[in-house]
Amino acid sequence: MIEISSKTNDHFRRWADLSSARGIKKHNEFILMGEKLIGEFLENPNFKIKGEIVHEDLKSVTLTAPTLRGQRIPVFKLPKALFNEIDVVGTHYNLLVLEPKEIEPLTSASTQGLEVVSPLGDPSNLGALARSALAFGASKMILTEESCNPYHPKAIKASAGALLKLPLVKTGKFADFVASNNEEIFALDMKGENVATFKWPKNVRLAIGEEGPGFSGLKGLKRLSVHTQGVESLNATVAASIALFSYASFQK
Repeated sequence: MIEISSKTNDHFRRWADLSSARGIKKHNEFILMGEKLIGEFLENPNFKIKGEIVHEDLKSVTLTAPTLRGQRIPVFKLPKALFNEIDVVGTHYNLLVLEPKEIEPLTSASTQGLEVVSPLGDPSNLGALARSALAFGASKMILTEESCNPYHPKAIKASAGALLKLPLVKTGKFADFVASNNEEIFALDMKGENVATFKWPKNVRLAIGEEGPGFSGLKGLKRLSVHTQGVESLNATVAASIALFSYASFQK
C-alpha cells in the first residue's frame, strides 16, 4: 500500500484534477465513486483499473475481488481530509481510478434501433438521460461536440453506472449533424406530435436538448412533445424518459 500525505504529491494533484472534464481528458483517467457502482463494476471490470484510493478506515476492495485475482493494482492510502477532497460526490467509500475507453466517431449513416442523440452539457442531465436510455433499450448514445465528458463523476453518478455500459459514439456539432444526416432525426420539443400517440419507427434517432433553448430555430428536425396539464413543460430528462418509455412500449 502506498501512503500519500501531501497535497503536493503528483498522484494527488492528478486525482484532484479529475473532477473536471479538462482534467479527465488531460490525464486520460477518471474516478469511479460509490459503493454500489464499484460493487457492480468489480463483477465485470470492463475498464482498465489504474489504482484504488482508500483512507485509514477503509479496506481495499481490489485485493479481494475474485475477478481481479492475479492482477497487481496499486492501492493508495490518503488521510481522510485529502481523501474527501478527491471524493467530490461524497461517497465516503473506496475510489477506483480507471482509464476511459476511447469514444469512436459515428461511422454508420443508417440508424439501428433507438439511438439517443445528446448535446447535453450538464453532467447530471447527461447521466440521467443515459440511465433512461439504457433502461428502455437504446442501442447507443451519440454525443455531439456540445456534450459534456461522459466520464465526469457527476455524470456517472447520475447515470447509476449506465454510462459504463451504454455504447457511446461521438460526432461534431449538433447543427452540422442534423444538416448532414440523411435520415430523419426526431427531437423533443414543446410543440410537436404527442409521443403517446406517435407511431414510432423501429429505427429512430431521438435528440434531447438542454432545458430553455432546446432546439429553437433549428431546421431539419421532426418535433415530438410530451403533452402536459397544469405546467408548461417538464424537465428535459423527465420528458426524455417518458418518450423513451413510449418508444419501448410501442415496439412490444
